[in-house]
Amino acid sequence: MKQVYFDNAATTPMRDAVIDRMTEVMRSQFGNASSTHSMGRSAKSLLESSRKTIASFFNVSASEIVFTSGGTEADNLVLQSAVRDLGVTEIITSKLEHHAVLHTVEHLQKKFDITVSYVSLLENGMVDLIDLEHLLQSPNKKLVSLMHINNEIGNKLDLKKIAELCKSNHTLFHSDTVQSVGHYELDLQAIPVDFIAASAHKFHGPKGIGFAFIRKGSGIKASIFGGEQERGFRAGTESIHNVVGMEEALKLSYANLKKEHAQVLELKTYFIDQLKNLSPKMSFNGNCDNLEESTYTLINVCLPIVPEKGGMLHFQLDLKGIACSKGSACQSGSNQNSHVLSEILNAENLLKPSVRFSFSSFNTEAEVDYVIETLKEFVEN
Repeated sequence: MKQVYFDNAATTPMRDAVIDRMTEVMRSQFGNASSTHSMGRSAKSLLESSRKTIASFFNVSASEIVFTSGGTEADNLVLQSAVRDLGVTEIITSKLEHHAVLHTVEHLQKKFDITVSYVSLLENGMVDLIDLEHLLQSPNKKLVSLMHINNEIGNKLDLKKIAELCKSNHTLFHSDTVQSVGHYELDLQAIPVDFIAASAHKFHGPKGIGFAFIRKGSGIKASIFGGEQERGFRAGTESIHNVVGMEEALKLSYANLKKEHAQVLELKTYFIDQLKNLSPKMSFNGNCDNLEESTYTLINVCLPIVPEKGGMLHFQLDLKGIACSKGSACQSGSNQNSHVLSEILNAENLLKPSVRFSFSSFNTEAEVDYVIETLKEFVEN
């Protein structure tokens, strides 16, 4: 059976060079980086070399990069410490954020009785900047948490503009950049964001490793206690092979960024054109068909299929060997609608099946054609 992987927003296949580098490190550098003997010092050297390399891609100092188990932990570290340690009493966010942010914010609201304000959204799911400016006038100690790239509909936030707006209003700014690190260049000296979160498996690296950027002097403190690893931010023996794998994946992503960006954008454009040719009633969720205001890596399409038949669509796609998603992978197995689509779609379109297709440079136009042929029988009938 033909296999087509169009779920790269959930996770990406690892590059062969990343696997080779990790295998080499697992075989030869098994020392504990906290040990003082030569094997430990060698592992520590690898760890800090990777940290320095990763920091260089974002024009920040190595001391501002804290390794975590992934984006969820990085989001939790920042948000929880901001309330617990920095005196933040109001979090401004949106209802389209990843659950790593939304559920953490809900927990903090219950535990600390903070104020949570949700910025208004435009019809296409973009943040209403006028409402955000209004919310920033609150006298509370505030933190804004807005994702750079929405993982379900691909909307792209103007990160620099929001960061500058927050800075001018003396407000901390955290951004979940899990879908953009490795896919966009982010100069964090030019973009005055205070905190970002990243995860290696979104840019062809290993699962279980990511990082938080924590701007120097922010005052963020540890959430995991024990040893003094990660300068006290995160206790626990460092996973050297995963860190090195993330470094290698990031190096390759940025070395090939221009070429792969063009290749994937061309694929997305081709897919959009083929979907529009399939049916004039095809609609795109959020801003994903706007090539300027959405990421080049995904589309989210609402198919003109009656609900009775639409319920079988994902099952049939899977039977045909097509891996895609009806929302975030974190919601798989849930019968609930996507919280993102529930915010931006009307009742009629919510009943129709929506599918997220997300791409990488590993994909081809022939795979798009295969998906279009599979969708054709549903749409035409």
